[in-house]
Amino acid sequence: MSDEKPRAVAFFGAQFERQIAAGDYQLNPFEERALPFLSGKVLDLGCGLGNLAMAAAARGAQVTAYDACENAVEDLAERALASGLDVWVRTVDLKGWRPDETWDAVNCIGLLMFFAREDALAGLVAVRDAVRPGGVAVVNVLVEGTTFTAMFDPDEHYLFRLEEVSAPFAGWEVLHDSVEDFAAPGGKVKRFRTLIARRPG
Repeated sequence: MSDEKPRAVAFFGAQFERQIAAGDYQLNPFEERALPFLSGKVLDLGCGLGNLAMAAAARGAQVTAYDACENAVEDLAERALASGLDVWVRTVDLKGWRPDETWDAVNCIGLLMFFAREDALAGLVAVRDAVRPGGVAVVNVLVEGTTFTAMFDPDEHYLFRLEEVSAPFAGWEVLHDSVEDFAAPGGKVKRFRTLIARRPG
């Protein structure tokens, strides 16, 4: 059995090393959009360098942050400790993750498309199940129409159909819903759907 990291973990691990070296902790546009909805007890799945986790904690949230990239988690843990902010972080392989408690807000930006179809769709359900009544889910994934796939393992990725993203959240109040294209290297395109919704109750 190989100890080789999945391509996505290696891809983002290298990206995070560059960002750490440069002190680049700016929120990306998806994180900026999510931030106003993250309050109370917050779960950040696939937190990366934790820029959003730190920003939410700075606004008073109590944040639990999980990521598979050890360098990102170690850097976030050091920054959270130094800042005194309420961020609890750990390295977690999120493939197959299921919640054993609920949160006021669950953020999952740019994670689920790195799993094969069955795990990706189950991940959406796990996000839904982790949100307590009256709480908010933030989901952002690559969808069909994306042509940039350099960061994907050939057998471990999934481009969602648009309707699959919203299906688990039927009956929730939609706070934001968008589909956006971003230019990528080689004339390729990354197409994202972002859904922010509030659970009834």
